[in-house]
Amino acid sequence: MDKITIFLKDFGMRIVKKTDDKIWFGGYGNDPYVYVVEKGTEDKFLGGVFLVESEVELEKAAKIPGAGKIELLIDAPGGGKRLTIIDPEGFPVNLICGQEPYSADGLSEPEKLVYNFENEKQRKNKFQRFTDGPAAVYKLGHFGLCVQDFEKQWRFYLSNFNLMPTDWLHVDDKGGNKKDVALFAHIDRGEDYVDHHTFFMSTNKSSHVHHCSFEVHDFDTQLLGHQWLAKQGYKSVWGVGRHILGSQIFDYWWDTSKFMIEHYADGDLVNNKTPIGSCPAGDESLAVWGPEVPGTFLD
Repeated sequence: MDKITIFLKDFGMRIVKKTDDKIWFGGYGNDPYVYVVEKGTEDKFLGGVFLVESEVELEKAAKIPGAGKIELLIDAPGGGKRLTIIDPEGFPVNLICGQEPYSADGLSEPEKLVYNFENEKQRKNKFQRFTDGPAAVYKLGHFGLCVQDFEKQWRFYLSNFNLMPTDWLHVDDKGGNKKDVALFAHIDRGEDYVDHHTFFMSTNKSSHVHHCSFEVHDFDTQLLGHQWLAKQGYKSVWGVGRHILGSQIFDYWWDTSKFMIEHYADGDLVNNKTPIGSCPAGDESLAVWGPEVPGTFLD
């Protein structure tokens, strides 16, 4: 737990609460915490978390196959209640309601930079200056899974939760037909704009978590964070670059438990009027610019 604590601080998180066997890490947003570490006998993914609006929704979810019992979060910052559902491939899905939002008083929000463009110079007698250090994390943006039975998995998530497809990725099968192999999904809030994707999954030979991703302020923040992590000797996976689907500027790293974790900035927003996209799967669909895609990225 000591190693992962040092890493997550270098990644831009802060300790919210610590006990003998659990640590809650936060960002500078209103979420009580964005990452939880528990002491165990093996390195294991304990599931992503979605907020639901009420206990009524939690009770509704308790009827989903694989659901456990609703439990009080006595020790967790912000309190609330949690329900854990095990999906068809064994991944935990955590739903929380009744959390008290965190008061971000005392935490400074990064300054919004003023850029001088070629024909529009708004910044005068003010200089761009930066402080070396971690890229402060704002919130958990998304996480994703690699799955073996892709159709069964996406049907489970899209039929039980208000997740909606934003983009499908496909390959051509032996018969020349398009076969979906990956999905980017957003939370359906009607006409309200939401992140391009909060959840994704892709076909794989094994079932495992792919990565989790945390939003940072802007491009400079991201590059400063990349520089800081490199100075500490951590191993970069891929980045910095810009994705095509979602448009995020990305930067992927290995944490000390060999889980992939990402900083991102400047992502797209969609709503129920955004057309569902479809494009070929492959390296060419991953980035508009950036380093070459490592061969292990899609493993």
